[in-house]
Amino acid sequence: MKFLADIEVSQSTVRVLREHGHEVISLREQGLGRMSDATILDKARMGRMYRPDIRLDFGDLLATNIQSLPSVIIFRLRNQSPPSVTPKLLEVISSCRDDLSVGAIVIVEDTRFRVRRLPI
Repeated sequence: MKFLADIEVSQSTVRVLREHGHEVISLREQGLGRMSDATILDKARMGRMYRPDIRLDFGDLLATNIQSLPSVIIFRLRNQSPPSVTPKLLEVISSCRDDLSVGAIVIVEDTRFRVRRLPI
């Protein structure tokens, strides 16, 4: 799978995704941390990439959009550190592969995750 990682996504999470065979474009590595949210979504959509994210605003942007891509994985965990986020991300990738491929918002919480297919 292909991912577009914003600056909030830890480099250790980026490394783990790559170690698991995923292609990851890191905006931090490319020096593109100041891109607008809309531009980031367009970049992800054009590259058919998925977005792991900690902020809620990307979900809001997708919810008001009529397009079904890109998929976004939003983390709403009490502990947002990489050791907490990374295993949950790998679980979501494994469990929600079909939903992510057609367009979805996945909300990851401490004890569960919810999937909403796009467009909403």
